[in-house]
Amino acid sequence: MKAVKANLRPKLEKENKNYPVSLKNEGKKHREMENLKEGRLAHAKFAYTTRRVPRDVIITLLPGEKHPKAGDLVLARVIKLGQHEHLELPDGRRAALFPGDEIVLTFGNRYAPDQFEAVVPGRLLSPCHLVAAGGIAAQTLHKHSKMHSPTDILPLGLLGDMDSHRINLSRWALTSMKPDSSANRPLTIAITGTSMNSGKTTVISSLTRGLISTGQRVAAAKISGTGAGGDHWRMIDAGANPALDFVDAGVASTYLLSPNEMDKVTDTILGHLMEAPVDIILLEISDGLLEPETTRLLAKSNLKNFLDAVIFTAYDAMGAIGGINWLRLHNLPVIAISGLISNSPLAMREALATAEIPIYSTGSLIQSEVASTILDCVNSRALSRRKEVAKENLKGIRLRP
Repeated sequence: MKAVKANLRPKLEKENKNYPVSLKNEGKKHREMENLKEGRLAHAKFAYTTRRVPRDVIITLLPGEKHPKAGDLVLARVIKLGQHEHLELPDGRRAALFPGDEIVLTFGNRYAPDQFEAVVPGRLLSPCHLVAAGGIAAQTLHKHSKMHSPTDILPLGLLGDMDSHRINLSRWALTSMKPDSSANRPLTIAITGTSMNSGKTTVISSLTRGLISTGQRVAAAKISGTGAGGDHWRMIDAGANPALDFVDAGVASTYLLSPNEMDKVTDTILGHLMEAPVDIILLEISDGLLEPETTRLLAKSNLKNFLDAVIFTAYDAMGAIGGINWLRLHNLPVIAISGLISNSPLAMREALATAEIPIYSTGSLIQSEVASTILDCVNSRALSRRKEVAKENLKGIRLRP
């Protein structure tokens, strides 16, 4: 996958010119491979996105590597604090940042309508930004008007192993595998929504708790988005076991992944969850239906064949109705609405007049009675849904030349 799409690069190069000359020249001092001095990384702050990489494999600094790739680990120095004044560590602690701190981040792309759009920079030693508290290094293209300027960082070099091979998350990913397509596989429910911050993580954690109270064994995962620990830890705290995210599949973010790369991520996560002794799998799909990777995941990818039900989260009635109509248009089994809309009785009333499916408040999903109702609904539809998918797949095979 190219680090930056061709149509984004002109803007990226233009924005690089806006940095002070002193910061640009500082990067030119670093040119050759060097062994990291003993203890240097002990004082560095490692981001959540680096959590699968063993510290003892990081031996060298590779400032001469000019073209970073998504997933590469980078040692960077904090230049000026902006929107992100803290870094989320692998254990979930939010560490305060100070100018001059050395931090270990992962290069990645970011798509966040409420915050930043950012991409892997074209040149390693150019100043760039910390665009997510979970530890994403990237060049900002756009920001929400309510956001402060991003935190400025200076990459000092990619991190390498003892043979000076760059450290990339993909080297420590879970084993690639295909999910079980047998009829007796666990029930799988996707939670998606209108956009980021529509209540998806609250819904998945509440429903996890509710289903566990009915005696179900629940696994959960966030399969797309930008690397951050908050959602992951919340699934664990709710009792999901196992709980995974796309970092476990070897990527720091899923924005701008190719279709094949995205399929590999979802297949690997779903495959490992299905191998666990669980009854139900809950999947959070980030951002909104119109985010490019989300659109393809739900409309065109193999993941669609494994979904027994979809719960949709929204801010308001119009978003809820538009979303469920989109899901139905793409033959996805949407069974309920939840999320922030449930904070407003009037918004719920508006949606119920048209939706023809129930709306659950996020708090109610913890209750065993509500969780049992949802479970009964999914069970009643799962067999027919799986037969329908199998029939469509067979038809597709027969139509191939």
